[in-house]
Amino acid sequence: MSRPPQPSPSPSPSGYPSPSGSAGARPGYLQLLRTPGARSFVLPGFAARQPFAMLTMSIVLLVQHTSGSYTLAGTVAAAAGLSMAFCAPVSGKLADRYGQPAVLLPSVLLHTASVALLSVLALAGAPGWALVAAAVPTGASIPQIGPMVRARWSHLFAAGPDPRTPLQHTATAFESVTDEFTFVVGPVLAAALCTGVHPAAGLVAEGVLTLAGGLLFAAQRRTAPPVGRGESGDLPRGRRASALRAPALPVLVAAFFGVGAVFGGMQVSLTAFSESIGRPGLSGVLYGVFAAGNMLAGVAVGMIHWRGAAQRRLLVAYPLLVATASGLWAVAGLGSAAALGGLGLAVGVCIAPALITGFTLADALVPKEARTEAFTWLTGAVALGQAAATTAAGRLADGPGASAGFLVPLAATALACATLLALRRRLRPADSHGSITVRGGGRPVPAPVD
Repeated sequence: MSRPPQPSPSPSPSGYPSPSGSAGARPGYLQLLRTPGARSFVLPGFAARQPFAMLTMSIVLLVQHTSGSYTLAGTVAAAAGLSMAFCAPVSGKLADRYGQPAVLLPSVLLHTASVALLSVLALAGAPGWALVAAAVPTGASIPQIGPMVRARWSHLFAAGPDPRTPLQHTATAFESVTDEFTFVVGPVLAAALCTGVHPAAGLVAEGVLTLAGGLLFAAQRRTAPPVGRGESGDLPRGRRASALRAPALPVLVAAFFGVGAVFGGMQVSLTAFSESIGRPGLSGVLYGVFAAGNMLAGVAVGMIHWRGAAQRRLLVAYPLLVATASGLWAVAGLGSAAALGGLGLAVGVCIAPALITGFTLADALVPKEARTEAFTWLTGAVALGQAAATTAAGRLADGPGASAGFLVPLAATALACATLLALRRRLRPADSHGSITVRGGGRPVPAPVD
């Protein structure tokens, strides 16, 4: 549908031009949810992504309970995370090529069966190699609901001359808030089920939610992005677009790896810390406080009409994350749950801006037909960082002590921050003169860059 001529673009929340020309506040979340077709995939998508936040905590608590080893628990959780990290981009690429339902259905069924097998083996006292072997398909088959939901939002707002509308940026923030909310509820729910009901109850609930939510989400075919189509709606010629060809994506992957290491390191280290002070049930609460800071900051970020460049915001947010993570080890050594919870809250507050800005940059700088793949690379990087951190933190908790595991988030975020600073020019729009070309045709429009 043609649109009337638009006034000259004004800066959008991502630092790129907004076609609305409005300098007012960002559209609200309620307006976003009134978008035709949105609710049909938002609600099932929320239920289906909840298990991702439950999986690591459920594995750690179950395996530690049955084996008595944080090292083995972290290794098994890491095996699931690693397989998820390596298989997620493949899943995203297949979804871009064959459609989301075609990929979701087998993933949901395989994941449910794998979770059941892992639970039975752990309760039966199976050797470590068997648990790791069962964890590999468990992680590899995790349905990539979050990236698929983000791709659906992008598809809904792609009809105009420029899909980077204020409402699209609200959707990006909304999805990050939803992710953070699952990381508030998921670990707390998993800890409550595993410690209060049965050691395997967390994994059982994870499997049931994956099956029900995944099938409901896959059934929403009307809002799924079209299969294998490019920016103009035509089938791409020659080689299919690859998200990895976007120079910004590897840099964002490094940043998201560091964020994943915070998630993984906090889960294992908070569990070990709670055990060390004789209050094992406190781990879920402490992690929930950390994730609550993440969620609340995400809500705030989504309500702000940002005028500066997105890459500049990322280069401010990430050093703040490193700074707050640097105090975790020292505070944990004091043995104060209240102090650790307060600092964990601050760490969570610093994560949300980095995540939201990273997804905003990926949405703007990666070709549309490879967007699901790009989002799965980012979520896969989170899973990879989480897997590496759970292994490292588990070994440190079993060795030097519970507080030593908190060194892992610091090391990972510091390395990722150094990568961001060194390769920050890759986060600029492709045009070397500081412009971007509006999707769907038209002349280049100046965009603020660093």
